[in-house]
Amino acid sequence: MTAAVPGILRRDARPPIKMDAAPAPGTAAARPTVEPRRWIAVLPFDRDADGHAPADPAVRRFWTAVVGPGAVADLLRLTAAAASGRRLREPLHLAQLAAEGLVLRDGEIVLVRPRIPYLGEGHLRRLRPELRAEYLTIATGRSAA
Repeated sequence: MTAAVPGILRRDARPPIKMDAAPAPGTAAARPTVEPRRWIAVLPFDRDADGHAPADPAVRRFWTAVVGPGAVADLLRLTAAAASGRRLREPLHLAQLAAEGLVLRDGEIVLVRPRIPYLGEGHLRRLRPELRAEYLTIATGRSAA
């Protein structure tokens, strides 16, 4: 294989590459490539609302089908932080959780319910028919209890 030279076209030519070595550590100016996510305070609200306990398997089974596993993991992390009163880094799926009505955001404060809400009509329509039927079976058993 040969290096390409301007003006000559060869079938086995490759683009020219630099043969310089990487700079020694500490000689090149450091440039930030990643900006850390900011810290948020998580507070509980609407303590009397009905819903699933965060440890309920229905949260992982049905809410994961609606918003995805990453968003559910972030939601459970937020509920745990609200229960313990600690701060945490802003979750990646916070905007999605707010759009679904699972959290409320006001600047650096995030409000989260201690119990995960039951699925609404719009959420149920997004489930596969088998999952929807399974959830409705659980919901009717819940309302009968």
